[in-house]
Amino acid sequence: MNGEDNLYYSTRYNPKDIEDKLTSFWIERGYFFAKPNPNKKPFCIVIPPPNITGILHMGHALNNTIQDVLIRSKRMQGYESLWLPGTDHAGIATQNVVEKQLAKEGLRKEDIGREEFTKRLWDWTKKYGSTIIEQLKKLGASCDWKRLRFTMDEDYSKVVREVFVRLYNKGLIYRGRYIINWCPRCKTALSDEESIHQEIDGWLYYIRYPIIKSKEIKNLANDYIVVATTRPETMLGDTAIAVNPTDNRYKFLKNVRVILPIMERELKIIEDELVDKEFGTGVVKVTPAHDPIDFILANKHNLEFINIMNDDGTLNENAGKFKGIDRFQARKEIIEVLEKDNLVEKKEPYRISVGHCYRCNTIIEPRLSLQWFVRMKPLATPAIRVVEEGKIKFYPQRWEKVYLNWMYNIKDWCISRQIWWGHRLPVYYCKKCYQEEENSREMSKGVIVSLEEPKYCPNCGSKEIVQDSDVLDTWFSSWLWPFATFYWPNPNSDLNYFYPTSVLVTASEILFFWVARMIMAGLEFTGNIPFAKVLIHGTVRDEKGTKMSKSLGNIIDPLEIIDKFGADALRFSLMFLASTGADVYLSDEKFLVGRNFANKIWNATRFIMNKLKDNDIKIEEDKVDITDEIDLWIIDSLNRTIEDVTVSLDSYRISEATKKIYDFFWHNFCDWYIEIAKLYLSLEKLKVLIVCLINSLKLLHPFMPFITEKIYQDIKNYLTFLKEESISISLWPKKIVITGERDKFNFVDDLIGSIEEIRNIKSDLGISANEKVKIFLNAKENIRERFNYHKDWFMRLGGIREIDFVDNLEKVIISKNYFSLSIDFEQFDRVRLVKLLEKKLVNLSSLYEKVIDKLNNNEFLNNAPQEIVEREKEKERYLSFQCKRLEKIKDVFK
Repeated sequence: MNGEDNLYYSTRYNPKDIEDKLTSFWIERGYFFAKPNPNKKPFCIVIPPPNITGILHMGHALNNTIQDVLIRSKRMQGYESLWLPGTDHAGIATQNVVEKQLAKEGLRKEDIGREEFTKRLWDWTKKYGSTIIEQLKKLGASCDWKRLRFTMDEDYSKVVREVFVRLYNKGLIYRGRYIINWCPRCKTALSDEESIHQEIDGWLYYIRYPIIKSKEIKNLANDYIVVATTRPETMLGDTAIAVNPTDNRYKFLKNVRVILPIMERELKIIEDELVDKEFGTGVVKVTPAHDPIDFILANKHNLEFINIMNDDGTLNENAGKFKGIDRFQARKEIIEVLEKDNLVEKKEPYRISVGHCYRCNTIIEPRLSLQWFVRMKPLATPAIRVVEEGKIKFYPQRWEKVYLNWMYNIKDWCISRQIWWGHRLPVYYCKKCYQEEENSREMSKGVIVSLEEPKYCPNCGSKEIVQDSDVLDTWFSSWLWPFATFYWPNPNSDLNYFYPTSVLVTASEILFFWVARMIMAGLEFTGNIPFAKVLIHGTVRDEKGTKMSKSLGNIIDPLEIIDKFGADALRFSLMFLASTGADVYLSDEKFLVGRNFANKIWNATRFIMNKLKDNDIKIEEDKVDITDEIDLWIIDSLNRTIEDVTVSLDSYRISEATKKIYDFFWHNFCDWYIEIAKLYLSLEKLKVLIVCLINSLKLLHPFMPFITEKIYQDIKNYLTFLKEESISISLWPKKIVITGERDKFNFVDDLIGSIEEIRNIKSDLGISANEKVKIFLNAKENIRERFNYHKDWFMRLGGIREIDFVDNLEKVIISKNYFSLSIDFEQFDRVRLVKLLEKKLVNLSSLYEKVIDKLNNNEFLNNAPQEIVEREKEKERYLSFQCKRLEKIKDVFK
């Protein structure tokens, strides 16, 4: 890519001029391509596949920037780095989108049939399914795009069928009629993880069930018992009443029967320890087809199962006169009937934790249904072991406990879905010998599980075979992602080289949906872990701490930020703000961090580029031979930054790495070294500038790939030692060998630290930054000589008009290792300065006391998120330091 020096006339970096060109440049040259290389160590990340319905949101931007930072840095460090991309077919989400399109035509999917609807789904996928992939390219994602996978690819589908058949043959997949989570909107079963519980306001209804009188029953206070329920519409499916056997209040109910209101059905009363004596009256209705606890009770006590609900949430023929009415309308009408018959004793407001569909947010319905399940406990045992043995590590480590807690309490996974988009179950039924009984929980004859469609029934020889209409849960294909993307089970060099992968970067929301299941699948089918490390980042929130969502109208569109500030500004700002595992609080203004930093990099480069062009200098080697203290200081600072950034990235402290390079480049390099170099610019100083710039660009490249590549392409015309075509494949910086005692670096630190303190003091006292001051400086004779060597830049950058060397200082205001100094305030109105200082002290002390009160509050310490508590502790340290500093300045005026 040719350099475009004419862009450097502008003091503002314009990303729109270069980002799309550089994306094409990288992809066309194949810089992101990876293949097995025996001479390199592999580093591999498989992308968490975004849904094909997805449009890049800020969570995607955060997640994929973290992955790209890791991949780009490892690529530069000499690893064979593969970031494997792909997309997920997103069963329910994609079907919902296409169903909405049909609705605009006045059609339902049933109107056009499964085959035509599936065709429309594939047409939609081909047209829109790659949208998010193009948006990821715009973000700068350095994936090996030639390896793009899709969870509905034919090869991938073969893996899904292979896994199903293996698990079935091993007895780990079974079919049964159980209570599952049912979404009446999507008309499909959901796993427990897909049923997101939310607290809502509801009512607890106390309903009277009349007692059937008999000779054995005498002297009852009432001729009814009171049952409490939050879902009175399901009472139409009651088949018993239950009490706890230890509840002495209801001993008299033994052998008693009651009448089910409205349905006029006789119900027996059972005793069971599962009944919660503290709920309502302690007497509960048993509705086996519509409650998971009642399902267990029914099996223990041989009760009837009566399903009173259709798949769309309306009541069916078993609900009598309420047939065809929506469940919530039925609730209202049933209560009206009961109130009319004086069978509602009372109702109370009640907070209810209710499952909601993770896709459409509809309240789920517990429903008896014949579904397919995976037995999870046998798969969970080895997945627990590898984490406890440290073979898989979580970052932050606290997620390990969350993972293990879920795994130890894991339940079987409902994997069948009643939709049309997805992997069809490789299950077939013989029309002749297959029979399904309404309440059967056993596998029938005539069920065939096969990789390919069978030509005849192995039981009776019939050729009348039909495939199960259900599809698999989307996560059933996703849990195979780390090895299915490498064409398992076929032996191949990619699978052998890149699997297990190196690290998984993901959000905490899918720890159970996906991460845990991938670990189980990897161990079960490959005998190895799918990844060695799991990096879990926080949730993106607005500046008030509310999770971003379309419905709340508080989202920030990353594509708009890219359009406004550039991809580098977006990426750098996110990494700067995203402390490991902590939530990220965003507003549009937060992206100015990255935008302003890009401009800082641009302008520093402009200065250096102009010096190279103006003097027609070409530099052939990146070696520096220096003895000057300030040159040694900046190279030492660069070396420490290289080490700190590398260590931080290796330990997945990405925000920390971002801040290290930011501090070095903005402060040490630009604010100090460049400003000093402007006074004494020589060829050696220019070489030092170039060494710092090139190494900084390389450290910055994983975070800000576009601007660093643009500058690299332009400046390498003048720097013949830059051999690589692209910074993306250049070598990661190494520490530069310099000779010089630590004393020299520390002395410059003292000089710079003094200037910073002088500036702060002038600001505290309301003295203009442009107003120069006189200082008194006390130091040994040999230090005075060294000081004089730096005197010119020290005075200019410190805003100092005169330095008076003294043997003793009456009032020391700034104390350093090599010298101490004070400021002459005689030229100012001392009374005004003291008043201003005292006012600031009062304000700071007030803020300090408020923070202390908060940190002494146990309720705050126990309930606030850890990052908020740490922020307050940091605030306490800062305010304490500032108060002590101002007290010290105040002492000078006494």
